[in-house]
Amino acid sequence: QVRPVESGGGLVQPGGSLRLSCEAPGASRCPMSWYRQAAGKPREWLAMIKVDGSTSYADSVQGRFTISRDKSGSTLFLQVQRLEPEDTAIYLCEAHGGSSCIYSYLGQGVQVNVSS
Repeated sequence: QVRPVESGGGLVQPGGSLRLSCEAPGASRCPMSWYRQAAGKPREWLAMIKVDGSTSYADSVQGRFTISRDKSGSTLFLQVQRLEPEDTAIYLCEAHGGSSCIYSYLGQGVQVNVSS
């Protein structure tokens, strides 16, 4: 079983940056994604990275957020830049496991607050 654990959240001023991390031992052979959930809103998919390194992004974060993973493939990152108050949310990492990566595992999330 894969147990993603996120870190790197916190309070940042508008226009600032953060780097979020997600440790997911055992998830190196599968795609990984970032989501976020703001208070009172549904969960929003942000970005995905495949094992070959190819990436895709939601239009809302394209150009501001960058997803990557380390050489082992088990640690996921999200570099977030030019943050806006609307980016305030819990950011969650999704990893996959099992044959054909059929199982999905979501972390507990990390809070990001954008405020002056």
